[in-house]
Amino acid sequence: MAHFESETAQKLIKAFQQFRKTGWHEKKIGGFNPSEFRVLALIQRANENCIEMKVSEISQKLKVTPPTVTQIINVLEKDGFIERTINPEDRRAVKISLTEAGLEETERARKAFSETFLGLIDYLGEEESNQLAELLFRVHEYFNQVENQ
Repeated sequence: MAHFESETAQKLIKAFQQFRKTGWHEKKIGGFNPSEFRVLALIQRANENCIEMKVSEISQKLKVTPPTVTQIINVLEKDGFIERTINPEDRRAVKISLTEAGLEETERARKAFSETFLGLIDYLGEEESNQLAELLFRVHEYFNQVENQ
């Protein structure tokens, strides 16, 4: 019987497990949980490009259900970071935009998020950081191919 788990496979498995255990993907970003940050950043980019966002569009772009987006928006609205505006011509169309406080906090959170990765670049160096990015893109591509078989 062939031995399926090589030393390299074991090393990769351990590395992925350690990476997951750090919980970095669940940590707060500038005081926001990751899903709140993703919604705020998406709305900010849309607003910068003069694009009005609706719950359904946010849901599609972030690949989450509309009820999930609505829950996140309710929290962010309660905290004063976003506002809903009803279209007078179509009362079902609700535009979501950042308040001034929301814009400031999103900028602050984006800066904190960016500084984390700038710190990683300082730690690894430019060359290894680029190699890591390329490898992670390839890992993502591989898992997408495996998933779609």
